[in-house]
Amino acid sequence: MMNVVDIHSHFFPKSWENLAAKFGGDDWPWLRHEENPKPNQGKTPKQYPGRDWAMLMKGDKEFRPIYSACWDASVRLEEMDRDGVDKQIISATPILFAYDKPVAQAEYCAQLFNDAAMDICAQGDNRLFALAQVPLQDIDASCREVSRAKSCGHVGVQIGNHVGDNNMDDAGVLTFLQHCAEQDIPVFVHPWDMMAANRTKDYMMGWTVGMPAETQLSIVSMILGGGFDRVSDNLKICFAHGGGSFAFLLGRLDNAWHHRSIARGKSEFPPSHYLNRFYLDTAVFDHDSLDLLVKKMGPERLMFGSDYPFPLGEQQMGQLIKTAPSLTDKNKQLLLATNAEQFFNI
Repeated sequence: MMNVVDIHSHFFPKSWENLAAKFGGDDWPWLRHEENPKPNQGKTPKQYPGRDWAMLMKGDKEFRPIYSACWDASVRLEEMDRDGVDKQIISATPILFAYDKPVAQAEYCAQLFNDAAMDICAQGDNRLFALAQVPLQDIDASCREVSRAKSCGHVGVQIGNHVGDNNMDDAGVLTFLQHCAEQDIPVFVHPWDMMAANRTKDYMMGWTVGMPAETQLSIVSMILGGGFDRVSDNLKICFAHGGGSFAFLLGRLDNAWHHRSIARGKSEFPPSHYLNRFYLDTAVFDHDSLDLLVKKMGPERLMFGSDYPFPLGEQQMGQLIKTAPSLTDKNKQLLLATNAEQFFNI
């Protein structure tokens, strides 16, 4: 039996205070719990048979259905046991970030949801761990909250891959990353607020196309914007969703760097030089894609992530790695647990 640590899973509290009533505005997230939904009305998601579920709302608009694994540690542990997952790291879903709100409101939300995450972990039989969120639109507030969260037991921080039009190479974001490096706080970068929203609004293309594109953009901006040259190499940073298309297009990036000076940006070295500065999760759902990640990044730079408990996550957590025909048992164990245990100190 191999140890399994899932670094990429999400949570919602079962309920939280009415943020619209507290702060005003008509686009705050909240949960509308459904009682005795009728399957023939198409209201009970097929993915969650026999589970309590709720509709995540954004103001008066339905955003997505979720089920009790998001807030009930016992359900989460039951499904972890089903799939052989020993430990899991939970993080907020990006709709909770509040990066577009006034700083005081976003800091309040960060504290609210960070404390809620620890409440869920407290019921997790020492198998659940949490990443914090921060009000990334204000760097002083972000540094203050991530330090508070670490003191409360969070094992790292999750950030969105941009704030408005500012990418990962933004001076403020780099200041925050340096703070995390100095305090030994691992960082997990998750895409959100996807590009080309109008063109990807149908067929969940915002998630299947936009999110991977955002992730690649975040890595490339860190490299070409000189982020990795400016931030301490003590920084522990991991990007979600296998880095999007980064590994597949690395040759294109290197070629551009060597043949067009403008494509070098502020980076001191070609993009492939920086592969030892960051990690990727393995939420790619395909053995050929996983093989490419292992070949490009090396097995020491990958960590198992499921994107549980959502329909676009790995439905049998860990099976992609466990059944990978080209991976040795030693490398499977690196991806499934060892790298994560060292990265997050758990």
